[in-house]
Amino acid sequence: MKKIIVIFLILVSNWSLAFSQDTLSMLSAEDLVNIIKLYHPTVKQATIGVQKSNADLLIARGAFDPIFRNNTTRKKFGGEDYYQYSNTELKIPTWYGIEVVGGTESLLGDRFDPSETSGKTSYYGINFSLVKNLVIDKRRAYLQQAKIYQTLAEEDRRNIINDILMQAMEDYWNWVKAYQTYIVVSNIVEINNTRLDFVRKSFNNGERAAIDTTEAFAQLQSFQILKNEKWLDFLNAGLELSIYLWTNKNQSYLLPQNIIPQTNWQTELKEDKYNLILADLLENASSNHPQLNMYRAKLNGLEIDRKLKMQELLPTVDVKYNQLSKTYNPFYNGNVSPLLENNFQYGLKIEMPLRISAGRGEYRKSLLKLEETKLAFAQKDVALEIKISKYFNQYLNLKNQIDLQKNNLLNYKQLVKAEETRLINGESNLFLINTRENKMLEAQEKLIELQTKYFKSIYALQWSAGLLQ
Repeated sequence: MKKIIVIFLILVSNWSLAFSQDTLSMLSAEDLVNIIKLYHPTVKQATIGVQKSNADLLIARGAFDPIFRNNTTRKKFGGEDYYQYSNTELKIPTWYGIEVVGGTESLLGDRFDPSETSGKTSYYGINFSLVKNLVIDKRRAYLQQAKIYQTLAEEDRRNIINDILMQAMEDYWNWVKAYQTYIVVSNIVEINNTRLDFVRKSFNNGERAAIDTTEAFAQLQSFQILKNEKWLDFLNAGLELSIYLWTNKNQSYLLPQNIIPQTNWQTELKEDKYNLILADLLENASSNHPQLNMYRAKLNGLEIDRKLKMQELLPTVDVKYNQLSKTYNPFYNGNVSPLLENNFQYGLKIEMPLRISAGRGEYRKSLLKLEETKLAFAQKDVALEIKISKYFNQYLNLKNQIDLQKNNLLNYKQLVKAEETRLINGESNLFLINTRENKMLEAQEKLIELQTKYFKSIYALQWSAGLLQ
């Protein structure tokens, strides 16, 4: 059985870096995707961003936490007990801007403010705004925006994963292309080795001229040089791919030379797993692309900011009302009386800048930010639609090109085979075979290039629609 060493090494708790150089192991595109999603630092950083937004949301919720407060003071001077004061209070903020308050007070002593009530008292009441901050205030705005930033962080994470997987697939298929091209050239080297042996035997038998052995050897050498070049390309492509390989201990990992692509690379990518219908891709991108969702979140945040800035144009009218009791029980029947008749305390605060310059400026600025973001959103929407359409056209074109190139390669293989038969029969020469073989190699390399580009185009379609996750 062929072992997928990379996945095994990453998923187990301890990595072993000792590889047997004569054992080939395979790395598939799906393996690479799993490694990136689990261990790549950029993905982890994006996840941390989401966690930070969750912490910010918790902070914003703190503005609505009930508050318990106790205040105790005493003053004694020159042997005289001025006062002993104690106040215990519970304040409960609500979503609608109303604060419910209740508490007890105790005031004893010989000297204190006459407006204060001596003895034991209790109260309950509400604080609220009638005009400014009635619809929305900073506390509610910050909580709503914290929820939006949480959504924004999650969409940013989706966008980062979408981008990094696309980059990884680009480098992965370049790696596959480099290896498969190396294999093709290696096979041709073996064929030319066999041909050289045949020509040498023919020369020894007096059937070929000495120059034929030179020509066969020169062809072999050119392919050996090309093989070395293709091997170097494969090694460098592996180094590029190593950028995406990390361990569970946040250590980078260089791809060993004995890790190769899947042998069934031409059928590795299952097309039925991906959405390849243009209308569906456009619809998905329009409704759920992370970049567009980020703009939507920004617009929602700016809309909340606009509503908050609008409050700055309104006058401040704050109302405070407490029902009082001369016991620690604020609901004692003997102390309850109709509102504004007895046992009450109220406050009314009215305030308004006469020119409202700062408020008008802030509100105007919030409108401009909204308009600016709407324009950027519209541009991004159109740009994504065009990008998806271009990749879809490329996808269809490559699909057709591959079919043509397969037939083209088949024809060149037949020509080479026919020429080899003629050579064996003494009816052809090495020059013709070499010429046809070079054309066949070009056709094979072109087919590999088209096939890897085709696979890239499928990933590019998913990426442009925001579906790589």
